[in-house]
Amino acid sequence: QVQLVESGGGLVQAGGSLRLSCEASGRARSSNAMGWFRQAPGKERDVVAAINWRGSTTYYADSVKGRFTISRDNAKNTVYLQMNSLKPEDTAVYYCAARSLAGWNTRPREYDLWGHGIQVTVSS
Repeated sequence: QVQLVESGGGLVQAGGSLRLSCEASGRARSSNAMGWFRQAPGKERDVVAAINWRGSTTYYADSVKGRFTISRDNAKNTVYLQMNSLKPEDTAVYYCAARSLAGWNTRPREYDLWGHGIQVTVSS
């Protein structure tokens, strides 16, 4: 049974940085596309960034382009989200998700496995 475990969240001041990690445990496969999503209170879960299985193509939501970077280390079964120049509007619970296919997708329903989520709070 594969599980996704997020780490690296917390409280940071506006303008600061955090790096989220998502490690796949169990019988993980590196041939899955991965995504980071976030959900703020009262809002839908939206894609933040996504990466294909090889790490050769990525997607970023417009709101995070130029500030966030998604990457992966398949040898470690881990995907990362480097978040710089954080803003209060980035405050949300961040989720890591794995897709059974190799290509990324922006729709949450296209992902088959989810982590429990981790809180990121950016103070002004």
